[in-house]
Formats: sequence, C-alpha cells, structure tokens
Amino acid sequence: MTYTGIVRKLDVLGRLTLPSEIRKQFNISTSDSMEIFVDDTHIILKKYQPADIFSGSMDDLIDYRGQKVSKKSILEMAQVAGLQVSL
Repeated sequence: MTYTGIVRKLDVLGRLTLPSEIRKQFNISTSDSMEIFVDDTHIILKKYQPADIFSGSMDDLIDYRGQKVSKKSILEMAQVAGLQVSL
C-alpha cells in the first residue's frame, strides 16, 4: 500500500469523503458503486466493476436475473448441456 498522507474523520453517520485527488486518480464519479473488502487489520475500497459470476471476465456481459454473465460462459454452458448454438 502507498501512504497518501491524507487523513479524514468519519461523520456522525460513519461516512467518509474520498478526496477529489483520489477520485480523479481512480476515475471515481459520485454515482459509482464501491466494493468494501476487509481482512484482519485493513478496510479496502475498490471501484465496483461488474464481472461474469463464473469466470470473472468483464467482457461482453449480459444481465441475467440480476447477475452478470459473459456470452462466452453462456456458450460454454450450452456446449456442456449438449446444445448446438449458432451465432
């Protein structure tokens, strides 16, 4: 991790403001979703980017019942199921 020297206090509701310099550096807009990860001693924020629930790929995603699935995964599942799919 890189130390930025930036310190922020939480407000009474537990919210934290990300400095504009960091938002610009990571291309984070006010409407973007953030993922929160934790380990034993760290809280990690990451800009959320949807990915295929099976492969983690972020290419050619389709929204299916609230989940992201890539076209490649769909074609692979069709093959496993014995279906002939033509494009």
